[in-house]
Amino acid sequence: MKLELRHLEALCSIAEAGSIRKAARLLGVSQPALTTQVLRIEKTFGGKLFVREQNGCRPTPLGQAVLSRACPLVAQMSLLLTEIRAAAVRVPGSALRVGATANRSLPGWLRRLRQRFPGRPVSLHMNASAHALLQDLAQGRLDIAFVHEMEGSALRVPAGLESWTLLEREPQFIAMAVDHAAAALPVVDIAALAEDHWLVDPSVEGELTGLRRALFSAGINPPMLQADRHTASTIVAIGAAVALCSPLSDLCHDLAVRPLRDDPITVRLRAYYAAGTETELIRADLKAAYREAALLVPAYRRWLTAHGDPLDQ
Repeated sequence: MKLELRHLEALCSIAEAGSIRKAARLLGVSQPALTTQVLRIEKTFGGKLFVREQNGCRPTPLGQAVLSRACPLVAQMSLLLTEIRAAAVRVPGSALRVGATANRSLPGWLRRLRQRFPGRPVSLHMNASAHALLQDLAQGRLDIAFVHEMEGSALRVPAGLESWTLLEREPQFIAMAVDHAAAALPVVDIAALAEDHWLVDPSVEGELTGLRRALFSAGINPPMLQADRHTASTIVAIGAAVALCSPLSDLCHDLAVRPLRDDPITVRLRAYYAAGTETELIRADLKAAYREAALLVPAYRRWLTAHGDPLDQ
């Protein structure tokens, strides 16, 4: 096996995360695939690099020796790629590569960017994993990444990146069937949903942790189900469960979307980019697109007004 930089990156990620499972999630790969890769790397080095334990893994003496050389090399290469990428995006006519987690403001943002830079191709790369997008950004595969960060579940941000906060606390609303008892209320108390099943999308980083924290604080422990966003809408519509949703969510005839009282679950909306990258106009377009989408939803418009419209600050 010929060792490559990506193999060293995998080893450093495992050491930092403390487990192959966590590292696989951060790298955007499956746990079995990463385990297989580690076994091949260990065969190349001729010995075990990690000791597997019940709660994760730790480097062996050989692993520590490899990591002491590999991690500084990976960090330097990441910085080099970031600097090269930052120089490349300043070349007139070069493509603008936008990465993002799902958000209803994206169509309006891309429309504005294409109008602002008529001679510059604009591409969108979506991923449910904010960590994977930040890795792509740090390695020069993206120019800017717009991601959400669940309150209480901070993202691991690679070196060399800067950020701008669009909204410090975006409230998460609740989606339910239109004939749900709570759908008749303008604002829903989270405790009133104690008997409902709650849907969680396992691909959305931090959602399960944030939801459990809020439910525990409310003194309730409802049953949890896992489903992706597309499947979730059907399950919610037939009344089998409730689910968190963005306040930008479109109103559908078979779903009721309501704010939760006192905003027990929020996310931070941030744009990340390489240090030194000029993004002022790009960020201005993002803010305008998000505001446009927000004002189309009456419940969210009322929330913004009640909170002093943080988008206007």
